[in-house]
Amino acid sequence: MRGRGWIKALRQDEARQVRARIAELERDLMATTPMGRHRRFETGHELRNAKFRLERLDECIAEIPEKCRR
Repeated sequence: MRGRGWIKALRQDEARQVRARIAELERDLMATTPMGRHRRFETGHELRNAKFRLERLDECIAEIPEKCRR
């Protein structure tokens, strides 16, 4: 069975990936290249979802203690 540290490391890695995706989506939205209306809508929607996911991951990570207190 794996411990809290392993689970926390997984969540932190997932949060790093989500942050990278958020940065990529924000660059896409700010780019000067023409992007169709539908594509901008999809990118904005994905960006909102990624930010929501990151918020939940940060909450989850904050709740996992570093070491077990007895």
